[in-house]
Amino acid sequence: MSVLTSPRGKVEVVHCRRTESQDIYCIKNLIRKFTQKLFGSLNIIYLLEKANLAITLHNDHEEIMAQATFLDYPNWNVTKQDDWVSVFQELDSEIPCTPLNTLFMHLFVAVDEYSVGCCKEIIRTVFKAVPDLHFIFLIVPSYMSLGSTLITVFNQVGNIPSLVYDEDFTVHVCHRHSHYPQLYIRKARVEDHDDLMPIFLHHDTVLKETYGEYFLAELIEAQDEENHAVVCEVEGVAVGFMSLCSRVNLQLLHECFDLGPFHGLCTPHPNDVLEPSPELSAQGIPDTELRSSSQDSQKIVKELRETASMEAKESTQGKVTEEAPKEDALAPVQSESSSEAEDTEQLSQDYSTEFTAYSVSNTSSASISLPKETSSFRPIYRGASAAFCIQLFCIDEKYEARSLDFMNFVFSLFPDKDFCIISLPHLTPEFVLVQNFVKIVPFNNCTLDQDLYVFHRAGLLKTINIRLATVSDSPGVENLISTLMLNRSILEDLKQYNEARRDPDGTPLQAFVAEVAGQVVGIAVIRNEMDIEYIRSHYNIEDFIYFSHHQREEHGHLYHFALNPIFRHYTKFFLKEILRLGFKSCLYYPVYPQSTEGKVQSPSAHSLTSALHFLVPVRPRRQIVYPLEKLGINAPSKEVSKDPLGYALNHTNRKLTLEPKITVNAKIVVVGASTVGISFLETLVFCSHLKFSNLTLISTHGLPGKKLLGTEQRKFLASDHCFNDKDHALMSLCSWVNVVVGKMTAIDRAAKQVIVSREDIVLYDHLILCTGQQYQVPCPTRADISQHPTNREVAHSGLRRYTGPVPCNHFTLNNEEDCLKALTWIRNNSITAEGNVIVYGNTIDTYTTVETLLNLGVRGSYIHLVQHPPTSIITCINNYTVEGALEDALRAAGVTVYHDALLAQWNDGLDPNPIRSASFTTPTKPFKLPCSVFFSFCEKNVDYETFKAFNDACLVYDGRLVIDSNFHTNDIAIRAAGPLTKFSNRYYCNEWTHSSFNSKEIGFQLAAAMLNLFDPTLEPATEPPADLDRLIPMYKGAKIKGGILPGSYHYLHVAKPAIPTPLEVQMAQPDFGSEIVTGNARHGTYFRIHINKYKMVETITCFSRAPFPASNYIRLFGQHEQVLNNLCARYEDGLVPDLYSYFTEPWCMALFHDRFIDLRKELRQILSSKEEENFPSIDEIARQIEDEEINLREKPRKYLERVFQETIYKPLVKKSILDFLRYNHYHLPMYAWPGII
Repeated sequence: MSVLTSPRGKVEVVHCRRTESQDIYCIKNLIRKFTQKLFGSLNIIYLLEKANLAITLHNDHEEIMAQATFLDYPNWNVTKQDDWVSVFQELDSEIPCTPLNTLFMHLFVAVDEYSVGCCKEIIRTVFKAVPDLHFIFLIVPSYMSLGSTLITVFNQVGNIPSLVYDEDFTVHVCHRHSHYPQLYIRKARVEDHDDLMPIFLHHDTVLKETYGEYFLAELIEAQDEENHAVVCEVEGVAVGFMSLCSRVNLQLLHECFDLGPFHGLCTPHPNDVLEPSPELSAQGIPDTELRSSSQDSQKIVKELRETASMEAKESTQGKVTEEAPKEDALAPVQSESSSEAEDTEQLSQDYSTEFTAYSVSNTSSASISLPKETSSFRPIYRGASAAFCIQLFCIDEKYEARSLDFMNFVFSLFPDKDFCIISLPHLTPEFVLVQNFVKIVPFNNCTLDQDLYVFHRAGLLKTINIRLATVSDSPGVENLISTLMLNRSILEDLKQYNEARRDPDGTPLQAFVAEVAGQVVGIAVIRNEMDIEYIRSHYNIEDFIYFSHHQREEHGHLYHFALNPIFRHYTKFFLKEILRLGFKSCLYYPVYPQSTEGKVQSPSAHSLTSALHFLVPVRPRRQIVYPLEKLGINAPSKEVSKDPLGYALNHTNRKLTLEPKITVNAKIVVVGASTVGISFLETLVFCSHLKFSNLTLISTHGLPGKKLLGTEQRKFLASDHCFNDKDHALMSLCSWVNVVVGKMTAIDRAAKQVIVSREDIVLYDHLILCTGQQYQVPCPTRADISQHPTNREVAHSGLRRYTGPVPCNHFTLNNEEDCLKALTWIRNNSITAEGNVIVYGNTIDTYTTVETLLNLGVRGSYIHLVQHPPTSIITCINNYTVEGALEDALRAAGVTVYHDALLAQWNDGLDPNPIRSASFTTPTKPFKLPCSVFFSFCEKNVDYETFKAFNDACLVYDGRLVIDSNFHTNDIAIRAAGPLTKFSNRYYCNEWTHSSFNSKEIGFQLAAAMLNLFDPTLEPATEPPADLDRLIPMYKGAKIKGGILPGSYHYLHVAKPAIPTPLEVQMAQPDFGSEIVTGNARHGTYFRIHINKYKMVETITCFSRAPFPASNYIRLFGQHEQVLNNLCARYEDGLVPDLYSYFTEPWCMALFHDRFIDLRKELRQILSSKEEENFPSIDEIARQIEDEEINLREKPRKYLERVFQETIYKPLVKKSILDFLRYNHYHLPMYAWPGII
């Protein structure tokens, strides 16, 4: 925030932000003829698409005051974008401009009255936002003067000819030191105390309260050879402080962190033990698992982690500095920073050879597997310590972007040390200084509850040069990537580039190297993205770019990226240079799913990339299932409609190269890989401007989506259509989430720990409980059927829990792993040929399991479906028509069905392992069945061990875990969601629980509630009024279930969230609405749609022998019947004999489009906004009619239609619809629009 004063004395408070697309209209209005002469005729949208940095200045009323756009190459075509450096260095030898320290202004506009102040404020903001920046160049025609505004910040350097225009251009430069200079760093003096204390006290008072009012003066006085204190100074005033110590507890760090990439922070020694002994190697431990690799090289792996694994055995406040107070050992104060160094030439000479020692196992592309801690081997370093640590750091917020200015000076204080380290409590936001450090990966048994950051002396070098690779780079590249698993692939691509510049199939290929002091420290390989139509149609890439403003050849595919961890803070610069030198505007990096064997399933080898966390994940798009035969030549192209390739997509572009991400280090632990938990994690991961570095999932079987059963097989369990294997592959949560495989057995709320499998410890700051409910082993009533008891005579309680050993042939199926285990057991024990199968329960999963068994080859006469007494009068299908067809199908297959049966005994009360017989009681007489395998689908409940963990932790539990309307349990740090929970009794709504709603929506809303804690771009959440706090939130997403039922019927049921009610009772309600039914359930052509009284689709039921596009039909939910081509009128006129056929007609494809909901919102916005000055909006007219403020002589509907036809609203709606069709023509080529012929 700054205050500008105009020459006439007017005052405006202004704020800077990144330019957004909605600013374009205002920017155009600020362009004058003088602006066009100065910068040329510009396409503003195109310019902003290609800009590296665009800054908008606005006032408190959100009115745009000024805007400036900056790129990393000159305008007016004075040079090629990849070859400007030599030309500009020749202009003035005293201006050492490089791609790292230079930007070019391509546009500046401002409100005339405040233009000078706006210009200076934007320039200052740019230098602050890009700490490496030293020069901003402005190029204008030589006959033009800069005007009264730009002349105040730019100085003329010289003239340069244009490659295109037959005239010269004048080059002007703006220097950093005039606007946001580097800081002067010196040793601290006692007299600095008074300047520094207000800065310390602004952040924290703990140090003063602990060590007294003059702790800082005492710390400065205590300086010696091992302890130093330095300050940064501005105009004689100390504005920042850093305390340093050379005593580092390396033993503790070696125990807790994987420091292999930095040689253990020690100097090399001949007696270092860096490899396992031959005995360990002989045990079959792969060498790649024992070699250390740093943070980013461990990103894309089977169960991937970015920071600390949460399985710490113990939490301690460890000290990094020996014999130092705990507070001093850490860096408790905040700042933000970036890099700037002096004397780079001397540094280059001193360290031109030393940093290669740390590239052995760098952060680049890497090992496929994490360091396995099953191996006891850890490298042993016998050399002297090469590190010093920052004990205390603080800087005034005005100068925090210059924090890295400290580093050159502090390294000079420790000439024998190569590393600077800092440890921070993990809840400390990553301030600017540590953003230039490398965060170290802790070991699984780390006992330190702090994060460790490392910076190497060579990281201060500013001579890094990115260029196209040459043949002479091959030895350097080979040395750099020698420890990477896919190093052969990288070297082969490099060789192919040097030989042919393209692949054998003609795909252009480019290889780039990063070079420092004559040594190769990085390698990147890209190809032209050949599948760009597929990417556009299958991923939401247009969340980040305007696709039409990028040429086909400007899309690049990143295959390999390796960078020495010492220079990791230059990753974004490396990517920016790849785009500039390669004439690209976008880069894409796919992450392919892994098979159960752990092999990368990629059509061509992609090495893992340390750049992954500098890219943004791109959401996959929901696809229309097209009736290709019916559409014929009007079907989408094969590039759009082909089968998905199934990879997660990551992306960067020119606009993102200088866009910072906010790192959230809070330990967020999710327990349970349920739909709610996965939806929660998905929402956090796809927040592109945030990076959650400590997301952990605790799950019995890890992440779902392993395709254990294969897509062609029947599924034992019904589906909720929220996520499938393809969805999991497209998200690749394993790239962003640490996974702990195990079961939560306890929660220590005081220590904020989750105990996994009774031994391992996972620390948390925020605990999310999403374990859901599972089918439990039924507890036999132990009734003796020889006495012929009935259900009424048997003591039965649903609260009883089975505590005996689970028989080996008893299966409760709750996930894909359980299903695979059952399937394997059935095949290994020849159950398909002979043997009775009992399926016990009355849920929809019993029907899908019976169908799966029939499909596996089990004879129907050997299958017994035993349904226990229902807990309510509502069946799992709740549709007599469908149930009747199911009964016929079961009968036809020979499956015997028993109703209202209670399990009495296994094996007549003897040892139940294995189960050879099962006895049941009924309302009439008992019966006994032989049994080879027993499937139980009794009522779901919370797992006992999970319940015990809640109960022992004193979390309020009342049949389910009790939460409030904002997901909180009685512990503010613990939230819960999903079927596991119920609302507190104070809401008086025991009928409504999260089970009543769509689990994916619940997970999204849970994440939205959490984002308020971490996302500074969101408005602060306001506390609801006291009376509203007594209301539970209502979610609108449809409840869905479906699967393949006996008779090979494909079933889908979509309904609004509701308290379960029998269908007959619903239909008897006066406000029921109407239903549209076509086909016959027994013939497998049944399709039912319920239209409510508001003419909205409220329920969909499909029951068909033929497969149908379920994802299409789910999109019909919540649509008005008129949107469905006046469905009700057509049905009443007998024009809709078959809904299946009706919804494959070309007209309805737009309804299934993933952006159709956006079109509806846009049309709604048009009708609710006031488009004409003297005429109210359609919404306002409707309100006036409702309130009888308008006397009508015609029916309200006709009046509204006439108003719509006669005003501007009709052409606006028409334009919006046509724009939608044009923009999405690649998905919707079956639609015509004006001008298509």
